[in-house]
Amino acid sequence: MAELQLGVIEAQFADMIWEREPVTSSELVKLAADAFTWKRTTTHTVLKRLCDKGLFENNKGTVTSVISRAQFYSMQSRQFVNNTFDGSLPAFIAAFTKGGTLTPEEADEIRKMIDQAEEG
Repeated sequence: MAELQLGVIEAQFADMIWEREPVTSSELVKLAADAFTWKRTTTHTVLKRLCDKGLFENNKGTVTSVISRAQFYSMQSRQFVNNTFDGSLPAFIAAFTKGGTLTPEEADEIRKMIDQAEEG
């Protein structure tokens, strides 16, 4: 899948959908009016944009995800590592841990993730 970028407000709106899906577009209009002071047309415009990007689908007024929140943020993390560290996960981890320490629990959890990734 091609790189998928969201602005801050788009990401907050997407999170709102993921938290409540399936959700009606009418409910999203109310939620967005409260959260962002958007008018109905703005909500529908942003929703259409997110649907056009392939994140969600609006089927007869019911909005559901095409890509889960976990899948989306996994893609975003990979894009960040690719764009910032030339795709080097070790370089990212070195930068992330520089000047800080991991708790034994965090280190153990990371080791388990590495083991699972190696196993496929």
